[in-house]
Amino acid sequence: MKQRVLYLLKVYLWTLALFIIAKVCFMIACREGHEFSGSDMWDVITHGLSLDLSTALYVFTLPFLCSLVTIWCGDTKPLRWLLNGYYGIISVALALAFVADTSLYPFWSFKLDASCLQYLDTPTEAMASVTTGYILLRLVILVILAILIFLGYTLPHWSLKRSQHRILETLVGLACIPLIVIGIRGGLSESTTNIGQVYFSQNQFLNHAAVNPVFSFMASFEKTASNNTVYEFMDDEQCQQLIAELFNTGSTGSDTLLTTQTPNIILILLEGCGGEFTEIAGRNDVTPNLNRLAHEGIYFTNCYGNTWRTDRGTVCTWSGYPSFPTMSVMKIPAKSRTLPNMARTLVEKRGYNSAYLYGGDINFTNMRSYLITGGFQTLKWKEDYTSEEQETSQWGVRDDITFESLFEMSSSMQQPFVIGYSTLSSHQPWDVPIHQLDDEVLNAFYYLDQCVGRFIEKLRQSAVWKNTLVILLPDHGIPYKDIQEGGKLVNHIPMIWVGGAVKEPRRIEQVCNQTDLPATLFGQLGLNHDEFTFSRDVLSTTYTQPFAINTYDDGFAMYDSTSFVNYDFIGNRVVESEGPNVELLIQRAKAILQAASKDLNER
Repeated sequence: MKQRVLYLLKVYLWTLALFIIAKVCFMIACREGHEFSGSDMWDVITHGLSLDLSTALYVFTLPFLCSLVTIWCGDTKPLRWLLNGYYGIISVALALAFVADTSLYPFWSFKLDASCLQYLDTPTEAMASVTTGYILLRLVILVILAILIFLGYTLPHWSLKRSQHRILETLVGLACIPLIVIGIRGGLSESTTNIGQVYFSQNQFLNHAAVNPVFSFMASFEKTASNNTVYEFMDDEQCQQLIAELFNTGSTGSDTLLTTQTPNIILILLEGCGGEFTEIAGRNDVTPNLNRLAHEGIYFTNCYGNTWRTDRGTVCTWSGYPSFPTMSVMKIPAKSRTLPNMARTLVEKRGYNSAYLYGGDINFTNMRSYLITGGFQTLKWKEDYTSEEQETSQWGVRDDITFESLFEMSSSMQQPFVIGYSTLSSHQPWDVPIHQLDDEVLNAFYYLDQCVGRFIEKLRQSAVWKNTLVILLPDHGIPYKDIQEGGKLVNHIPMIWVGGAVKEPRRIEQVCNQTDLPATLFGQLGLNHDEFTFSRDVLSTTYTQPFAINTYDDGFAMYDSTSFVNYDFIGNRVVESEGPNVELLIQRAKAILQAASKDLNER
């Protein structure tokens, strides 16, 4: 048994060592134009280690299974041939990944992913930018590296004899299988192993260096194969004509809603808090504070969420980018990093300080990579709290605790600042510390509302209130009882602006989306927002085609001031509709999906 353990340990550690060495070589080979220190290199290794540990287990799996076979029959010749063949394939694959990653990064500025496969059909064009010598040198390196990796796996030869304690060793081996699966998955938390978990720096090169190229390739291949849908409903000319009518990003003649163009900004994404829990549905018992604040501040009464999940809603809000029915842009770092972001714009153009707060696992759905590349300089999340606080709810640190953190951040950050904050307690399993209402769902949203109310009143008494704008906006709505996905009410969300920077109470009645926040806010701040091509300033005189779109799993809902349609792609049918403009809404929604998917695939 000792020999098998040592053999498997050697295979695993050799794979891990290769990944670490590859990181160092990557940084040295791609150092041109990038400054880093020895401590940066160490940070890259340590932050990237979690992804390396998981990825190494993929390589480890077959040798582990073969070692179980040797317990009963020993190190047979066919088994040895199988392992040598496997190590040969693995050696070539790893060498290819390391050489390709290091060679392509100076051209692409992003990690190895499945997009490189598209160039196999046109190798001449793919090699047009490099010399023959460049290619030959890398082929030589590839061959030498593959040989060295293979020798590392196969030498010295290990003779694994048939065990004298076959049943016991087999049981021990079988007991290890769940541990291997958990290791590959990345633990037992809600988030699975993903690229974003290794991001740690505002220097994107360091983040990229920390990413395991083998995992990056596998993950992107899965996304490319299954999620990156291209919608084609009409010819491009017709699509562009419709989009030009719908998305005018200019800001002219906008009403002035704020007292300053450089307010501190706190944007709170309220988990799942759709209109069915607020006065939009005629409720005054669940969210009395939100209802009151809506009348004290600027209330966008006809705002609709773009999506049905937090990861999508976060991108829609901060990047003003549409959501898609079957894919999440946040889960594709190579795409999400190219999107505009309000935080990055405020940092770069106005010198804002930025931070993001979330009481859950910030690695979930690649959230970390999206936030860091989006311009957030500081992240505070579950791991920054005590172990006791981390267990206050199933999703992490409950809202009353993180709202206190939000107040501390707003009191201590250098002004002007922009803080993003995602709440989490108003989510299944609805485990909140109060029991005001019998319905557990309504009770969770009542708890959220109480947290909001206490925070606003506390902030109102602080020195920063006078120059601060607080934006309250749900990330999405949720189906509740007879209110179903894609239905009109589930997507109708309150958007409320409050704070000392608000000039006076106002009601904005225009139909709009949460994606319209960047253009509308920047219109108030006097900032150019041309890069937010799918966001509209709803206060501008150019906003002449009010509408809102929401996408859910294989369907969409579309709204204007007179009509509504809920459309199912799987059945290719209208589920629900009202008003005279149903066919026009369907055509416009399809044009938006076609234009947005084309834009995403070109990024």
